[in-house]
Amino acid sequence: GALIRCSERGLNVNTVIDVGASNGSWSRICMKHLPKAKFLLIEAQEAHKSGLDEFTKQCSNADYILAAAGREDGRIFFENEHLFGGLASETPFEKNCIEVPVVSIDNEVKRQNLKPPFLIKLDTHGFEVPILEGALNTIKSAELIIIETYNYRLTKDSLKYYEMCQYMERLGFS
Repeated sequence: GALIRCSERGLNVNTVIDVGASNGSWSRICMKHLPKAKFLLIEAQEAHKSGLDEFTKQCSNADYILAAAGREDGRIFFENEHLFGGLASETPFEKNCIEVPVVSIDNEVKRQNLKPPFLIKLDTHGFEVPILEGALNTIKSAELIIIETYNYRLTKDSLKYYEMCQYMERLGFS
């Protein structure tokens, strides 16, 4: 519904960046409203590779990378107990911990020569602030940012919903 309302208001997006893309199901819905946009899906869990392969095979305007998103490029820890869950962290987890590549959105936008304006979607279970810190240049050219957030702390460093709203206002969004 929100995408429909935004589209009706003249949403202008050339590139959608879907972080925490899982198998591409959210991007598939979004693509109905922004069919001319380029889609970059960023997903940390290797188990989603076949779904992402199928999605990008069906959608020529989509590509994906298997990596977490964060402050900077490198390696990061990832809790991968649940296929449609998971959480990135700069410190290891006690169990269900794997190490995965991590990219900053800003670096990936440069590498892939992605064109603004951007729509950024985060479904990242409490790791939003480090991802946004790695996307400060991209955010300057973002038309819309969609963040799944909660009214409770998922992690000791995650922001509650109202804190995320305040944080985003400091970045120029409300």
